[in-house]
Amino acid sequence: MTVAVAMSGGVDSSVAALLLARAGHRVVGLHMHLYGVCKGLAADMTRSCCSPADEAVARRVAAAIGIPFHVVDLSARFREAVIEPFARAYATGRTPTPCVACNHALKFAALLDRATAMGADAVATGHYARIAARGGRPAIARPADRR
Repeated sequence: MTVAVAMSGGVDSSVAALLLARAGHRVVGLHMHLYGVCKGLAADMTRSCCSPADEAVARRVAAAIGIPFHVVDLSARFREAVIEPFARAYATGRTPTPCVACNHALKFAALLDRATAMGADAVATGHYARIAARGGRPAIARPADRR
């Protein structure tokens, strides 16, 4: 089975990639490149998720495990689906959570599309969730162990 792991550079996704490789799966690391869209903005994306430093860590982990590693440039989609709606909402006095939009539009949609195009049978993130069936389709659900 080929599993694409969304590697953020953090411990959870790194361990997920390692465990899947040790279990005998063909593992491919994918990292979302988002930060380029914020050049010229006040935000310093070099200190947020999916930063150049995170990419470097994920790349080193993939090399140490011995798996292929690909950077998926989602910067334009990130600006369109996350940054611009966040800015519009914030300007009207609302306080949106950009990570929710990013997870929905990029991590769980765009990365799944890329993984499928690469021939992956499954996608893993390393987050504490489980797959449940809803309406005959797979869905992300809370983990059985809530701790």
